[in-house]
Amino acid sequence: MKVWRDRAKGVFSLEKKTEKKSEWVSWLKAIVFALVFVFITKTFIIAPYMVEGASMYPTLHDQEKLYVNKIVYTFKTPEKGDIIIIKGDDKRYVKRLIGTEGDMVEMRNDILYVNGSQVREPYLKENRVQAENLGIYLTGDFGPIKVPKGKGFVMGDNRLNSKDSRNGLGLIDLDSVEGRSEVVIAPIKDMRQTK
Repeated sequence: MKVWRDRAKGVFSLEKKTEKKSEWVSWLKAIVFALVFVFITKTFIIAPYMVEGASMYPTLHDQEKLYVNKIVYTFKTPEKGDIIIIKGDDKRYVKRLIGTEGDMVEMRNDILYVNGSQVREPYLKENRVQAENLGIYLTGDFGPIKVPKGKGFVMGDNRLNSKDSRNGLGLIDLDSVEGRSEVVIAPIKDMRQTK
């Protein structure tokens, strides 16, 4: 066994010192690998997102935390009905995709039409009852609006209280879609898939 001598401290084993150094290097590699893995996962695969506001109520509630699938749109384009996360200039928005490029979107008498066909919206049932109790339509008439290339038409499920393609957000760039909402993860008692 190779040794070296330090007059003040006595005799030490070089092998033990090398083993200790090797263990530290191993730990450092594991930590770096974990950090890189988390970075890649959050950047390209899944990421947490917190809902801010009531524009998607009752499908999503204010302050709920979601897991967002960020890789899904690498392989396909967003589909009508998807709940998507949109990167805006100053914040992110969560909305439902209603129409994509080439679609004609129209609302008449509280019924949504895309390309002339009526779209069933079962997720609006609770909000529609509230609007009827107020004696108003949940969604005011608009359109027809043709969605241009590279754009999407979005609306919140809480149509009476949503900034979306009808009123302020405008048609969105499909390139600004960061991912699709998959699962509510918190509060834990409300954990569920999003649809």
